[in-house]
Amino acid sequence: MVDLKNDVKYIKGVGPNRVQSLNKLGIFTLEDLITYYPRDYEDRSVPKKIMYCEDDEDVLIKAIVVSRMSEIRIRKNMVMYKLTVRDDTGVCNITWYNQPYLKKQFVYGEEYSFFGRVHKKGNKLEMNSPVFDSKNLNKNTGKIVPIYPSTYGLPQNTLRRIIENGLEITNNTLEEYFPEYILNNYHLLHINESIQKIHMPESFEDFKLARRRLVFEELLVMQLALLNLKSSWKKEQKGIQYDKSIKISNVINDLPFKLTKAQLKVLDEIDNDMESEKCMNRLLQGDVGSGKTVVAIISAYKAVKSGYQAAIMAPTSILATQHLESFSNMLDKYGIRCELLISSVTKKKKEEILEKLQNGEIDILIGTHAILEENVIFKNLGLVVTDEQHRFGVRQRSKIVAKGANPDVLVMTATPIPRTLALILYGDLDISIIDELPPNRKQIETYAVTKSMENRVNNFVRKQISEGRQAYIVCPLVEENEEINAKSVLEIYEKYKTEVFSDLVVEYMHGKMKPKEKDEIMEKFKNGEIDILISTTVIEVGVNVPNSSIMIVENAERFGLAQLHQLRGRVGRGEYQSYCILKYNSNSDVARKRMKIMTSTTDGFIIAEKDLELRGSGEFFGTKQHGLPEFKIANLFEDMDILKEVQGLTMKIENQDPKLQLEENSGLKKLVDEKFSGRIEM
Repeated sequence: MVDLKNDVKYIKGVGPNRVQSLNKLGIFTLEDLITYYPRDYEDRSVPKKIMYCEDDEDVLIKAIVVSRMSEIRIRKNMVMYKLTVRDDTGVCNITWYNQPYLKKQFVYGEEYSFFGRVHKKGNKLEMNSPVFDSKNLNKNTGKIVPIYPSTYGLPQNTLRRIIENGLEITNNTLEEYFPEYILNNYHLLHINESIQKIHMPESFEDFKLARRRLVFEELLVMQLALLNLKSSWKKEQKGIQYDKSIKISNVINDLPFKLTKAQLKVLDEIDNDMESEKCMNRLLQGDVGSGKTVVAIISAYKAVKSGYQAAIMAPTSILATQHLESFSNMLDKYGIRCELLISSVTKKKKEEILEKLQNGEIDILIGTHAILEENVIFKNLGLVVTDEQHRFGVRQRSKIVAKGANPDVLVMTATPIPRTLALILYGDLDISIIDELPPNRKQIETYAVTKSMENRVNNFVRKQISEGRQAYIVCPLVEENEEINAKSVLEIYEKYKTEVFSDLVVEYMHGKMKPKEKDEIMEKFKNGEIDILISTTVIEVGVNVPNSSIMIVENAERFGLAQLHQLRGRVGRGEYQSYCILKYNSNSDVARKRMKIMTSTTDGFIIAEKDLELRGSGEFFGTKQHGLPEFKIANLFEDMDILKEVQGLTMKIENQDPKLQLEENSGLKKLVDEKFSGRIEM
């Protein structure tokens, strides 16, 4: 049996430089390589007559060479090589650049196959830089060719060749983990056939069958792991039963504002969980500004007044500090003691906090990852709240839960997740949703504009700032990048600081800066000392700045819809009318559709559904942030029918063999253990 964990560097065609390029793509082992699936396919199997080719079409032609290769020097370091070919219907001129070796590749009067994009100029047809094969050779043409997500310095041909070499090593010897009854009942291909056909399909029917098998496997393994986790949590974990005489209505009635119906419904669900003897394990979804923090504060009140401590974990120091302010403002009058633990706390102060926490003199500890350290010991931890769950992952959630005796867990996220995706990602959690905003929130006006509107946008920003407001400008890159045509933070900072807004206070911030630097800049922005803050998406989950009323996103086409929605939520947090301007630089149909969605709705759940539809679930979170493996091939929007089959099968397995102990399910158990080992233990 081949060892799939072998380092990719031992595969034929991979040298030291290519190892680095493959690693950038997340390919480290032979297994990573053969499961690096194509993102698309080019049908190079059906030739077309020259006469019938259409302008701007990718096409295969079979034609005879009817000229010598001419060499034309255009300028220094730029040489064009030109060849004329014809079939029985017409003539095509073919050009390549800076490829002198091609002069010896073609024989006058011989037939070749060429695949590339054609352009019509009057009656003439041109093809630039095609791939080609001589007669009776099908190396680059005459077949369906996979197109892979790639990186700089790793051309498609090279990547294809390396993957083919990897497939030769496995040579149909992969172990089949699926039991016969699943393969037969659901008409699925064997794993070896699926891997072979996903990379080298002879027809599109082959591709569909291979893809169905691989999607089925990904979804089934995920569902089995999460349902198993949820059932073990519910069956084995006996939780805290909080005091029914402690009424959360005491706090609700004291509030200076009215809660929404959605907030009250969610609080009712949490209250029932806390008063029952099962462990609460709940995901609270709510759009930016929907009032999740208030729900967490009221839940913490119940825990503390019942004799327990609460831990509140936030992804950034600034957000943790903001939470401390909110919790203290609401809970001080009930004698509840809140404290902050972040990396910038002095050593002396930290020692004091740790001692008080262990003695029970601190009721609610609010902090960042610092809370996870081993020396942070609670006297009686009863409630754990994690804010922005997908930034921590399940493992870290487990780590903090282990600091108490089966404490209740409330996981909050402002990333609206379609329910179907939430069930997949958080199958171990019950789900609550706050699906309405407080009545006093003003709609953020959103506009999508192209480069031609740049001056108008700048004038608008200036007008807002002259009225006392502040602006965010978000860019996709930190520094300029030759490979990516997109605006960078440093480039825009230089331009705005020295040219466009030289009379204003302009600052920048990005993820490569030290946390302390970022916190200082964010603090200045919050205090109104900065007019314009240019940043990457590090501000996506951030501090509340009610005075910032304008958000400009450069190269908006490079962000997911859910991410754009999160960014937009940074403004509109105060009394002023707020604006979000999406600058995009793409004429593609998808880019226009996405801009239209953003300008036509501010409903995070609608946007999340559309994001899933347009981009697929693999990219939904942008990175592997949620502690679960990314889907390599499944797309929850496209594959809803397979998901339903998988969920039906999962329930059957749960009923008959929940621990996967039967001999026939031993392969499934291996698959689940392999894919999830160490990722989701509770």
